Amino acid sequence: MPTVLRIGSFRFHFYSDERNEPPHIHVETPDGECKFWLDPIRLARNKNVSPKVIRDIEKFVFEYQKFLKERYCEFHSGK
Repeated sequence: MPTVLRIGSFRFHFYSDERNEPPHIHVETPDGECKFWLDPIRLARNKNVSPKVIRDIEKFVFEYQKFLKERYCEFHSGK
């Protein structure tokens, strides 16, 4: 599961066995993990991440959407 971005305590990464899903990003936090679809951006799953932290992460996903989507496509096109 390659890490593509780190911001503070957030680790943005993919799982290698999910190429049949639409572009998305997993974000690991000290308290849990969440998953966001990248186009359109929306929360797909949340495990133990507080609503405030989800909003903070969502802002980063919007800010880095193009970068994250490019990394997702690059990673999964080579599989």
